[in-house]
Amino acid sequence: MSPQHTAVGDGPLIPRPERTPGALRAACAVVAPQLLTAYDQAKDQVLAEAVEHGSLKPVHAYLEHWAALIEIERHPETARAYHRAEYLAHLAIAPDEAREHLATAGGVYRDAAKAVHTE
Repeated sequence: MSPQHTAVGDGPLIPRPERTPGALRAACAVVAPQLLTAYDQAKDQVLAEAVEHGSLKPVHAYLEHWAALIEIERHPETARAYHRAEYLAHLAIAPDEAREHLATAGGVYRDAAKAVHTE
């Protein structure tokens, strides 16, 4: 996997990674290297939570969340639409406008989460 991968239309830049910390991190390094710091911080936090609560639920939630984010980033047009909607929601002055953009971003995220959950 290298940053030189190109997609036709909104095809994936890379194959869908396995839902493991190492595979998701490797995919993140290719499709969204700007998120690596957040990925590592979230992993450290979730592992501490799992130990504190004696449960793997935080780890599973973390893996599902990052799998969805990587799914978005694997598709350039989808990622652009997602980031644009988030950006416009932050700029919105009217609450209805912000809600509309957040609903768009939320729909993209839900579709990605569904795609990786049903694999």
